[in-house]
Amino acid sequence: MIERMHLSILREIEREGSLTAAAKALHLSQSALSHAIRKLETRSGTAIWVREGRRVRLTDAGEHLLAAANRLLPQLERVDAVLAEHATGERGSLRIGMECHPCYRWLLKIVAPYLQEWPGVDIDVVQQFQFGGMAALFNHEIDILVTPDPLRKKGVKFTPVFDYEQVLAVAQDHALAGRDHIAAEDLTDQVLFSYPVDTSRLDIYTQLLVPARCSPRRHKTVESTDIMLQLVAAGRGVAALPRWLVAEYGQRLPLSAVSLGARGIPKQIHLGVRDGDRGLRHVAGFLDLAASLSRQHEDATAPGPGIDG
Repeated sequence: MIERMHLSILREIEREGSLTAAAKALHLSQSALSHAIRKLETRSGTAIWVREGRRVRLTDAGEHLLAAANRLLPQLERVDAVLAEHATGERGSLRIGMECHPCYRWLLKIVAPYLQEWPGVDIDVVQQFQFGGMAALFNHEIDILVTPDPLRKKGVKFTPVFDYEQVLAVAQDHALAGRDHIAAEDLTDQVLFSYPVDTSRLDIYTQLLVPARCSPRRHKTVESTDIMLQLVAAGRGVAALPRWLVAEYGQRLPLSAVSLGARGIPKQIHLGVRDGDRGLRHVAGFLDLAASLSRQHEDATAPGPGIDG
């Protein structure tokens, strides 16, 4: 029986002081405004207002309705605003899937400024499906897939946002630390640390060791980046990691980075998004911010004179 327009009419009459001004504020004709209230009075069986010349005086029922209008309309308007924000991508959630252990540290550099720019959007990071992210993306379990090894499939577009080099992390006093680069043969007497990932997904194997038909003396897996690099710094072994990550840890640990092979192993972090979601503003905003901040990070960490590796 009660419609939102009825509440709006009474609130505007209170604000504007007359039917004419209220009708103008609501973009209605005065007759349309009066007709809406008469229809409500007929349905409810009670008067809402009494005319006194050009002005109207609310009845007790009208005052009750006005109090309801002042209480309910702000809530409804907030609902409208939230729905509009959802429609434009300014509110909602962004579920990010990680298919790369070191990429998590890169992601942390993007999340904080993104949350500031998009206060209505919540971020959730999903990692339990590590290295099976495409299925999660197609099943709408995540909205963005972060990976250094994109699988090109119809319906998903990958955007490269961060260039880096995969290098060998060694202790500063390690025999390999002063090299321009290392060859596969240099690893045959080394303990190689890696994340618990199949060797078919490890670049140091696919691009260096396997083509040369070499293998490390021992291969050990470690979940934690912190523990892995503590072990490397202590001279317990070596690890293939992004140069930028080794450089960050190198600020507090005695680490050096050495290129893998004469040509190095260039890599990129890619963000995969379903084709239908690329137009969502909060998704596009994340892609733009990731690319922008990553360029700044690349410039800030680019090797200069005197920087090893």
